[in-house]
Amino acid sequence: MKRQIINDSGAAVTEALEGMELSFPDLVSYDTDRGLIRRATPARDKVGLVSGGGSGHEPLHAGFVGRGMLDVAVPGAVFASPTALQVHEGTLAADSGRGVVQIVKNYTGDVLNFTIAGELAGDHAVDTEMVLVDDDLATDTDTDGDADGPGRRGTAAVVAVEKIAGARAELGGSLTEVADAARRVARTSRTMSLALQAGTHPGEDRPAFDLAADEVELGVGIHGERGISRARYASADELSEMLVTPLVRDLGLGRGSAVLAIVNGLGGAYPLELSIAARAVHRLLGAQGITVARTLVGTYVTSLDMHGFSVTLTPVDADLLKLWDAPVRTPALNW
Repeated sequence: MKRQIINDSGAAVTEALEGMELSFPDLVSYDTDRGLIRRATPARDKVGLVSGGGSGHEPLHAGFVGRGMLDVAVPGAVFASPTALQVHEGTLAADSGRGVVQIVKNYTGDVLNFTIAGELAGDHAVDTEMVLVDDDLATDTDTDGDADGPGRRGTAAVVAVEKIAGARAELGGSLTEVADAARRVARTSRTMSLALQAGTHPGEDRPAFDLAADEVELGVGIHGERGISRARYASADELSEMLVTPLVRDLGLGRGSAVLAIVNGLGGAYPLELSIAARAVHRLLGAQGITVARTLVGTYVTSLDMHGFSVTLTPVDADLLKLWDAPVRTPALNW
């Protein structure tokens, strides 16, 4: 069995959530009865934000609970959606009288259970708006020919969506205004990912898939899904170009464009590697006259211990930059 820092694979998620509460008691609390991570001090008189999904993507989503981002995170088991009842309880917990925006990554189980939870919330006189995050370019149905498929998966752009929506909510935005800000970011963001090695589930002894020493998997998903193709292992600059070039093309970016760039580690990439990749992203975009107005570099949306990284590009203007720069205080983001 692969050596891992766990006690019991069946208890890994609950023990991790207990550890988060103990580590950040001024920011979050763990509601063990309902399986939720909440703000330690609930917000008042603002639009609530709830998100969630399977565990194994930490710090997403629990790490983004706090002032300026989420009110509640609803964690499921590893790579498994939380139940509709969990999401319903999380939606009610996020409400402070002005309605709740549900931020949902585009996976069938998550969409179904958040939809049910939104309908149930109406029975409690809680207004909700669902925002779907579907930024993964590798699964774009317009390019793979599957018009009836589930569409693009939700990946690292969810960080930008939660940050922008959270800032708009803290500034007193209405339910519609917060949802519109979130949808704008979700609609215009794209992500591409690659892996040098797949992740390994807690308690398992083999990764989700195997790669030869001279191969990388291009277009991987955050649940350990294989990519759309394999490429030759190459330098950091060349690997970064494999991700940046299709993003620029799909978004129609050119000279004079400005973007937020998120260089995200998928769990096994260490900070030195991510900074080298960020250097490449800046150089590749700068050579095309594209301004990197803001950069977020680090490990934010993971696939357990997958050794790889993703690049997310979000076009920005002055209004979005103000919301991105607004104060945030969560376990994973703090400025």
